[in-house]
Amino acid sequence: MGLMKLEHALHAARALVLADLAAGEVAQADIVSLVEDSIAHRRWWVEQWPEGADYLAGLVAQDVQDALLERYGRWPLCPVCTEGGDPHALDVEPELGPDPHWVCGKTAVAVARVGTLGTI
Repeated sequence: MGLMKLEHALHAARALVLADLAAGEVAQADIVSLVEDSIAHRRWWVEQWPEGADYLAGLVAQDVQDALLERYGRWPLCPVCTEGGDPHALDVEPELGPDPHWVCGKTAVAVARVGTLGTI
C-alpha cells in the first residue's frame, strides 16, 4: 500500500469517528485522544495488512467505543430503543468489513453509517 493511500485511509477513519463523537457532543480533548491512540495502533495494523484499509473506520469506531466504555460509559446510545429504561450502545457492523454501520443489537436496525450519526 502506498503511503498516500495509507494516510488517506487513516485520516478518513479519524474524520468519520470524530464526526460521530461531535454529533453526540462528546468530542472533548481527552476523548479525541482516544481516537488518536486508535489511529496510532491501527497505522501499524494496516501497514502489516494493507488489504484491511477499507476496514479502518469500523475498527477505529470499535476501538473508541471500547475505550469510552472503560472510562465513561456506553457510546453511542441507541436512539431506537428509547423506552424500557435500559439504555444500550449501538454496535458496529460488520465487525470487520467495509462500509460499517451503527446497528441496534436488540432490533437489528441499522441506524447510520459510521460518520453520519449527526444526520439521524
